[in-house]
Amino acid sequence: MDEVKTRLIARALEEGFDAARICRPFAVPEVAGRLSGFLEAGYHGQMGWLEDRAHWRGDPAALWPEARSVIMLAESYTPQDDPLAGLSEPERGVISVYARGKDYHDLVKKRLKRLARWLIAEAGGEVKVFVDTAPVPEKPLAQAAGLGWQGKHTNVVSRELGNWMFLGAVFSTLELPVDAPEVDHCGSCHRCLTACPTEAFVAPYRMDARRCISYLTIEHKGPVAEELRGKMGNRIYGCDDCLAVCPWNKFAQAAREIGYQPKPGNTLPELAELVGLDDAGFRERFRGSPIKRIGRDRFVRNVLYAIGNSGAAHLLPAAQALCEDADEAVADAARWAVARLRPA
Repeated sequence: MDEVKTRLIARALEEGFDAARICRPFAVPEVAGRLSGFLEAGYHGQMGWLEDRAHWRGDPAALWPEARSVIMLAESYTPQDDPLAGLSEPERGVISVYARGKDYHDLVKKRLKRLARWLIAEAGGEVKVFVDTAPVPEKPLAQAAGLGWQGKHTNVVSRELGNWMFLGAVFSTLELPVDAPEVDHCGSCHRCLTACPTEAFVAPYRMDARRCISYLTIEHKGPVAEELRGKMGNRIYGCDDCLAVCPWNKFAQAAREIGYQPKPGNTLPELAELVGLDDAGFRERFRGSPIKRIGRDRFVRNVLYAIGNSGAAHLLPAAQALCEDADEAVADAARWAVARLRPA
């Protein structure tokens, strides 16, 4: 199997992945306990799917008992510019780097499927591929396989790739040779923890998702707590602050996939343009983007919070126009923005 593994890694790089390593499905016994603690503390907020499928997410071997190897793959999406620069332009919305281009789920999964078909043709066995949407603990498996380690911001960090990376997994019934797990190289650094605008990290390596701007703008339904709205600034989809300040990004590689390049209008779009989107306009505007999945209402809610934080009085009429919106969260956000912008 050594030769198969060598050719598999080479094939993965040819397909466009930047790194590939292998571990066993049972290599992360610590996950179940950590996940249980996270859920018991309520840090998952409205992400009920984490609790519903915790028995699989906590034990990859239980997800598919026949699997003997997990091939973990990483693909860089490193931004070309400083992702934090837009925070100083309050009349424009900041979209997380990963969501400015095409939906990574589609791009990574196509690559995973091609690699999986190649492995079957070359060595046999059965496979299953996963990218983010299944109950697979990708980040702990990535560390067990040696791709990187889970940093204090809970994301995977690599000495070769930094922390701008997508992860994918191929489960196989073949017993392929494994790689050594990676160890933690964060040291005494705490830049990611102090960079968080909402203080979502309750401790190093431990996040309360209910305070994370990525969670609030993407996963959270309904109005956001007023104490957090002002801290969201002009971030309208996701947040990159903790990723952007990681010192290991000096080793980050440029993204090879052209699909990850920002689509026109997705880098610092004007809030005035976005707030007027109806459902059809939203769907057309973000066709093929991961942004589309949150729907118009949640997105416009986020834009209204950004308008309320902008200090731009000329955006007041746009917010006033939505104070009676059919979606109560949008209407509430509009009223909040109006109150913030209206002269005393």
